[in-house]
Formats: sequence, C-alpha cells, structure tokens
Amino acid sequence: MTQVDTAGTGQGGSPADPREPGTGAGLPAAVGSGGTRRADVRRAFRNGIRPGPWKRGPVLTASALLLGLLLLLHTEIPNRPGGLGSLVATFLPWFGLLIPVLLAGALWRRSASAAVALLLPVTVWLNLFGGLLGDKSHPGGDLTLVSHNVGADNPDPAGTARDLAASGADVLALEEITPQASGTYERELAKAYPYHAVRGTVGLWSRLPLSDTRPVDIEQDVGPLGDAKPAEIKLAYSRALRTTVATDRGPLAVYVAHLGSVRMNPRAGFWTDSRDRNAQALGKAIAAERNERVVLLGDLNGTMDDRAFDGITSQLHSVQDAAGDGFGFSWPAKFPVVRIDQILVRGVQPQSSWLLPATGSDHRPVAAGISW
Repeated sequence: MTQVDTAGTGQGGSPADPREPGTGAGLPAAVGSGGTRRADVRRAFRNGIRPGPWKRGPVLTASALLLGLLLLLHTEIPNRPGGLGSLVATFLPWFGLLIPVLLAGALWRRSASAAVALLLPVTVWLNLFGGLLGDKSHPGGDLTLVSHNVGADNPDPAGTARDLAASGADVLALEEITPQASGTYERELAKAYPYHAVRGTVGLWSRLPLSDTRPVDIEQDVGPLGDAKPAEIKLAYSRALRTTVATDRGPLAVYVAHLGSVRMNPRAGFWTDSRDRNAQALGKAIAAERNERVVLLGDLNGTMDDRAFDGITSQLHSVQDAAGDGFGFSWPAKFPVVRIDQILVRGVQPQSSWLLPATGSDHRPVAAGISW
C-alpha cells in the first residue's frame, strides 16, 4: 500500500525548501519583491518631476513681480491712449489688496519663490502709502479750513450749509454752487461768516476779512469760440477764484478751485483732458503768486499721485499726507474710495486733517487745521 506524503516532502522524503527555485512556496516572495521595486521606481519618478518649493507657482511669482513693478513704475505708464496712467494713479492704493490674495495663493501652493517675490510689492506699497496708516495729527492750530463740493443735485442745500457752519471752520470753501442754491448758502452762512466771495460756481466764506478777490482763469474755454466769449459770460460759470484772508499773522492767499471732471467712455477710455488743462493753468497761477503763505481748497477731481498735478504738488503740499489719519477718501460720499477733494498748503504748518460727516452732496467735506 503506497503511503501518501502529507508532510510536503520531495521524492526523497525530505521537506521542501522554500528557498529552492522552482518550488511553489517561493513564488509570492518573488512577486512581492518585483512589485516593491516597481513601486520604488514610480515613487522616484514622481519625486523627480514634482517641482520643489522654489519652482512651484511660477504664475504667482510672475504676478507678484509684475505687481511690484506696477507700483514702482506707475508714473511711467503712458497716458495715451486711454488715460491709463491717470486711471492707475487714481486707484493706486487699492492695488495693495492684491498682496494678501497672492500671499494666500503662495501659501496654498507652498511656493517659496512666490512668497519671496511678494517682498517687492510689499516694500514699494509701504514706501508709497505706509505713512498714511498712522495718525499724524496734532492738537490745536491757528486756523481751521474746510472745503466741500456741495453738489449741484444736493436736495438740501440749507441743511448742508447749517452742518458746515457747525463745523467751526474759520475759512469755508464751496464748489459746484448752482445759481438756484447760491442764495440759500449766502443766507444760511451769513451769521457765522460775515465775509464771503462767490465767483461763478465757487465761493469762500470767512470769519476774517477778505480782499483782492478775483476769478482765476483755468482755461475752461479754449480755442476761437472760447476767446470770443465776453468776460461776464465766462464769469457765470467760473470754477476758480483767488482771495486774500487777513489773519493776525499776516495775509494768507487762498485759492478755491473745481477742476474739470473725468469720464470713462468706450472711445476715449479714462478721459481727463479738461481736468489736466485746468490743473496746468492753476499751477501757473500759483507759480505767479507772490504771497509766501498759500492755501488751495477744492475738488480737483484727481488724487495727488496723478502726474497731471505735478505743477501743483511741486509747489504745495497735501495736509492729509502731512497731518492726516488714514487715506482720507472723500468720494463717493456713501462709500469713499478716492480722495479727490484736497487741501494743499505752502508757507504754513499742517496740524491736522480729517473728514466731516456726509451731507446731501455726493462728496464728503474735508477739513484741516493749520498754524504758523
């Protein structure tokens, strides 16, 4: 009777050696070893083609560098065609909002190169606007100035006048005065301000005496048609004046101006021709001013970062930059995003700069304290 080999022995009755080639017991080990090697090869290949932290996020890195260059070289952006340079300058501080967006993308991608590239826009932005983040105002001041574009469509000029009189301003400039509302402002402000002068659509009210008041030609009308208009017709819509305020420290030359509006349209883009022409003419008038102490109040329809105002900012300095708290955005009144209402000075010391509460206008009033 043949005995069944249940012990797994070979022909000789010895137990099978699992290390021997050709035995069934050795197959799984061989298969497992090969699979491990293949997995190692695949892993090494993936690691080889996967970018490291300095190579990740090339788009984010390029975007950060471009943002930094835009902030650094914004004055070199051409204004023709489409007024692109002025458009960028108008909203320049808001480009800083792109920095945290790019930083979040760099962290998400774990991109070291993008994070380092962000140092450029951060440094340039802080150099341009970091000084506006703190409160630089000082208490006191010899004279309080207020400027307000009261708005041609203001539904409550009387209420606006009362609010402005309550501000405590010593010198109050109004822009965009309509013929219909002019009498209301004169009547409501008469008690607080015994002296005032109105030329066309701009006016100045003062607690101190005024003299030598005259309109300033900011070239509203150009060309043969403008030259042919009589002076009395031009005066009706004049948008700038110059006067002298008699202070106990001597005369103070005060300019009030409302420069031309800017427009966005498909054909011309960011159209600033009228405003730019007015700004150049106003700069020439200020350059001819002999008084060492000068104040400019008004709606200039532009920010002081715009190259269009170089002729003005080379002579006068912004009180908001020198003594303000924050950016001092003044327009639109419901949600201000730009400061186009300005108080600029020469020969006096800015002490403080602030915004007044909104009125019935689409602009916020701007205020400043100055001293000698």
